[in-house]
Amino acid sequence: MPSVLVVDDEQHIRDLIKFNLEKEGYKVHTATEGESVVRLAREMMPHLIVLDIMLPGLDGYEVCRILRSIEDTAGIPIIMLSAKGDVVDRVLGLEIGADDYITKPFSPRELLARVKASIRRQKQVTKEIVDKDKEIRCGELLIKPDRFEVLVNGARIDLSPKEFSILALLAANPGRVFSRDALLEQIWGFDAVRETRTVDVHIRYLRQKIEADPGNPMYIETVRGIGYRFRDRQR
Repeated sequence: MPSVLVVDDEQHIRDLIKFNLEKEGYKVHTATEGESVVRLAREMMPHLIVLDIMLPGLDGYEVCRILRSIEDTAGIPIIMLSAKGDVVDRVLGLEIGADDYITKPFSPRELLARVKASIRRQKQVTKEIVDKDKEIRCGELLIKPDRFEVLVNGARIDLSPKEFSILALLAANPGRVFSRDALLEQIWGFDAVRETRTVDVHIRYLRQKIEADPGNPMYIETVRGIGYRFRDRQR
């Protein structure tokens, strides 16, 4: 039974999410403030965290940063939940490692769809890549899908789950061009979400982590007007 940790200081929001998730068979735990989330996440190791931004004490942004910095919790998908709908706020959430972002007021059906999609895609993308290649090497870059590890010049690089999934998918298909919409569908798994900027943000930060010169990338190439591809290892 998949487990979800729901973090929100508003009881009616927690109750609404908990009711709808439990109705679909999820095991749901709740928290009201940021300080307890890291401890609960490490104890529970949930399949996903729904994390409100506006929390007492540590806000959701800081909680997300901490979770992504800890090896045990770095791979847990996080959906950020907030009344803030500005593009800057959404991008900030994605930049610090959130996998998705939904604004209040929200439809329980939409949230449920995103929860299902995030958990499903996390499993599917990883399984497809592991079955395809145990290790992927290109130049000084080494990807170990079965261990969720990426090394550059022998040094381990910390990636968010979505960054890892994007890199592993592209690298497992060198030379193949993926449109932004295709990456949204295959990695995020929610076809109605057409925020292609989400993909660009993740690619930009991925390049900063794995490329010696992010402005002149040698691994992830931009195909102008279409999307991205991984450098063909045969070239």
